[in-house]
Amino acid sequence: MKIESITLNHIRMPLVSPFETSFGREVERECVIVAIRSEGLTGYGECVATRDPGYNYETTGTAVHILKDFIAPLILGQDVQDADDFQRRVAGIRGHNLAKAGVEMALWDLLGKRENKSHRELFGGAREKVAVGVSIGIQESAPRLVKSAADYIKQGYQRVKIKIKPGRDVADASAVRKEFPNIRLQVDANSAYTLDDAKILKPLDALNLLLIEQPLFEDDIWDHHKLQEEFSTPICLDESITSPRHARYAIEMKACRVINIKAGRLGGLSQGVMTHDICRENNLPVWCGGMLETGIGRASNLALASLPNFILPADISASDRYYKQDITNERFTLNEDSTIDVPTGAGLGVTVNEDALKNFSLAAIQLNLP
Repeated sequence: MKIESITLNHIRMPLVSPFETSFGREVERECVIVAIRSEGLTGYGECVATRDPGYNYETTGTAVHILKDFIAPLILGQDVQDADDFQRRVAGIRGHNLAKAGVEMALWDLLGKRENKSHRELFGGAREKVAVGVSIGIQESAPRLVKSAADYIKQGYQRVKIKIKPGRDVADASAVRKEFPNIRLQVDANSAYTLDDAKILKPLDALNLLLIEQPLFEDDIWDHHKLQEEFSTPICLDESITSPRHARYAIEMKACRVINIKAGRLGGLSQGVMTHDICRENNLPVWCGGMLETGIGRASNLALASLPNFILPADISASDRYYKQDITNERFTLNEDSTIDVPTGAGLGVTVNEDALKNFSLAAIQLNLP
């Protein structure tokens, strides 16, 4: 596919309600939408970097810089064959996985449209619908958290994840578990603890949780190995797994019993598939995490999560969980069995609402052939 032009849309979208984690509170979400044109087709991708360097060091600002000044020159005007070819071309760029993944997603969209195949078909997905749950940010109090969980459970979500941080952990999780003794429940610390103070989390072992996600530093694997030895509840790694290689390290170190796969964090959908395969070979279950994606990223996540080793419910949720208006014409809805249908159309299987994209855009950068 000869890459004829690239457009970078830096957008900001209001969230339905604030979303708070251990590293900050968001009332709006920023990201970069990548549009790549080739052979009369347009492929779309979503770079899930946001305004602040909380989840990792990347931001929308750094992503636009890397996309415009480093990645685009490597592919603009070039015949990029597939995702593997793209990964070879950008291998000299250290890190910046969120930026790389946004472009790779757009290339997959082009490939699917050219071959008239959905992403699920291209990846070899096994499911037509994906079990999903809801992620609830830190609330003002435990009673408010319980009420929020109740609202989502009434909507049909059968798995609940709550964000935790020091001072808002065991009591919050215990309150939700007491109110909903049978709900599938898990917690996410977003690397808010150290090995020394993580002992305060030990009472979580009595709450029958699916997992405890990323309690320690965002770049740590070894100390998670030590922590997992102390817990019967599975430890899940998220931020620490930035490549398929890191997944192998974690498995060999016995640092966790579950891995959260995010294509953006890993540098592309191809890397997500590779990580899935490594975990499957080692009988380690995985699930698909979320980054408050628009309909573009949501469609991509659903296709990825259709692979067979995505055993635990995904953090994908329905479109109206986050946005009153999305940038795709299609909106994803929750089925009665707490699943969402995987798109079946060519490529991502969604179409972009150009008016909405324009309305939410803070800036658009057009990169053309000389």
